[in-house]
Amino acid sequence: MPSGQRAQWKGFLKFGEVSCGVALYTAASTSERITFNTINKATGNRVNRIFIDSETEDPVPKEAQTKGFEIENGQYIVIDPEEVSAAIPESNKTLEIEAFIPCSDVDDVYFDKPYYLTPDKMGGDAFAALRDAMKKSMVAAIARTVLFRRMRTVLIRPHGKGLIASTLNYDYEVRSSEKAFEEMPKLKIQGEMLDLAKHIISTKKGEFDPATFDDRYEAALADLVKAKIEGKSLPKPKKVQVSKPNDLLAALRESAGMMKAAADKPKRTAANANNGAGRQRAARGAAVKSAASKAAPQRKAS
Repeated sequence: MPSGQRAQWKGFLKFGEVSCGVALYTAASTSERITFNTINKATGNRVNRIFIDSETEDPVPKEAQTKGFEIENGQYIVIDPEEVSAAIPESNKTLEIEAFIPCSDVDDVYFDKPYYLTPDKMGGDAFAALRDAMKKSMVAAIARTVLFRRMRTVLIRPHGKGLIASTLNYDYEVRSSEKAFEEMPKLKIQGEMLDLAKHIISTKKGEFDPATFDDRYEAALADLVKAKIEGKSLPKPKKVQVSKPNDLLAALRESAGMMKAAADKPKRTAANANNGAGRQRAARGAAVKSAASKAAPQRKAS
């Protein structure tokens, strides 16, 4: 069980006639992002959200609210929350594997949200047997179950000591790529232009390390909040350098020369992904909290 985390779902993972108790934990979260509340400028108090009738503009209390489906412009059929609950598929708390497929068979455009799938204390052997067999067979598993009141299709893959379970978008939820690209002209690049593009790619090859990708927006917000707390002048935005329009072939030639010069320089070793990301978040959070604690006595005094 991940330290400090609460399982999002608990149930059983079943493959063939074998089953074991498992739990799902959120693998990606936005809870550490800086968030703002809506404030009344005149009083400094937080603003509450109130639902009002679109015609009368009278406030509508929670007990008077229900669900509705629009069938025409401004015409609704009323559906009670009890009717919605009755339509939810019944959950048997079983994540049943329906098939094992090659990992490359699923286009990543269907990926929705990732979860860590871990075993309970009694099901470790069966869980490990499935994990190791999937690793050696180089396959992923397709499973279905009711998650968060909806029937979901889940792709399960080996990941370190455990498994990753990614919920998948349904086919009707994924927009057609043919429609997205239908207006693109049919172009076939050859000769020097293609060779230069391939050269640029070869000089920029690397490895994916999420620790090297900093969230500049989040860092800018942290600097802004810290400056406001300390009463300092606000950070000045950097000027955006606009590229001059140029010939594609000339730009490729220039880029190829720049890439060759950069490739001759020694590369800096990338930081560990987990440690680097944690350090960045911790540094931003500590800076804001430190500024807040120092400014708190001043606010009380004023």
